[in-house]
Amino acid sequence: MEPHKVGRAARREIERPTNEVYLSPVSIWEAHQMYRRKRLRIGPDFQLWLEQTLSRARLQEAPFTFAVAMEASRIQLPQPDPGDLFLAATASAFGLTLVTADPQLLQCGWLKTLAND
Repeated sequence: MEPHKVGRAARREIERPTNEVYLSPVSIWEAHQMYRRKRLRIGPDFQLWLEQTLSRARLQEAPFTFAVAMEASRIQLPQPDPGDLFLAATASAFGLTLVTADPQLLQCGWLKTLAND
């Protein structure tokens, strides 16, 4: 909803028609947690915002599967954030590039990342 917060390189890759763009259900859960803590302001109705956003976005679901859970059990992150762990495991399990601004994830040499800066 705020394209100016997406870095130029990340936006270019997301908008490239030949690239598939995936969203993890974990990202939706994280957005809801931020909304509940008043760290994400999107209006009074999170569900309505989510439905509108998903209907407009060119996204595929990156499912939370047994393979993702098994990959998460192998990953060690310096800061044990469950959201970061499952996003990293999803990207790793499916061979995806994770777009992130999180320094902890960007420093994982085993994880394909694209900095959102």
